[in-house]
Amino acid sequence: MITLGVDEHRGQEGQTAQFYARAMQALDEAGVPFLVGGAFAHWYYTHICRPTKDLDLVVLPSDRDRALAALAALGYHTEVPYPHWLAKAYCGDDFIDIIYNSGNGYSPADAEWFAHAPVARLLGRKVRVCPPEELLHGKAFVMERERYDGADVAHLLLSHGPRLDWPRLLRRFGDRWRVLLSHIVLFGLIYPTERAAVPEWVMRELVGRLRGEAQRAAGAGDEAGRVCYGTILSREQFLVDVKEWGFHDARLPPVGPMSSADVDLWTAAIGQKERGPAEPGKDITSVLTH
Repeated sequence: MITLGVDEHRGQEGQTAQFYARAMQALDEAGVPFLVGGAFAHWYYTHICRPTKDLDLVVLPSDRDRALAALAALGYHTEVPYPHWLAKAYCGDDFIDIIYNSGNGYSPADAEWFAHAPVARLLGRKVRVCPPEELLHGKAFVMERERYDGADVAHLLLSHGPRLDWPRLLRRFGDRWRVLLSHIVLFGLIYPTERAAVPEWVMRELVGRLRGEAQRAAGAGDEAGRVCYGTILSREQFLVDVKEWGFHDARLPPVGPMSSADVDLWTAAIGQKERGPAEPGKDITSVLTH
């Protein structure tokens, strides 16, 4: 069992650690299953330590309100800024993200996330960590101008490629398998001597799908007509396609899972500075990883 942190800290880091520990204890006592995600899960698998300003806890969508009620009972301020995927709990300048989906709506947490989660120790508590397959799946779709998680995907492939449950990962990507293929192709460029980290059969399977598409009639229609899937990669950079050029937004029915209200709320947040630590550059990574 890998230990993600220690039990005692001083000063501001100690207050942050206490907040995290109390919050996790509250969820445990309320019977709300959760997984540790975000930068700490990435550190667990890759041992890459980098600045982060919060703790990500993953819960089932059906458990969101119970989780927030348990945290509010401790006096923490809670809110649901983006109902389709993210809630928050605050203690002063520190906060926890309660995550139950992805920003594009394509990665809702389900029972399999918990069934395959490894156990670690965090601030003296046994916790479960988001599985590498689901962590990679969520990161693969983050391709904004200001944030691109491709390096995280490459590092996960490097550290865990041979041990990944590839059939489950392929199933997670489903019809969006091209996203996975693109990351695997880049991985082979980034680490030419480590290409064997991705099983050969996976590459054959994905390239076979690509060839099969090329052999079918070009321009095969989608049930929604002209569709732009760029919006599931970047909420901003493909707005012109769906707002001015007549493409259907792949986040919306009948193609995607999000409502128009959710898309509008998520779009309106572009460029907004997230509430968080008052001092610029505050790094609480050391609270849990030294």
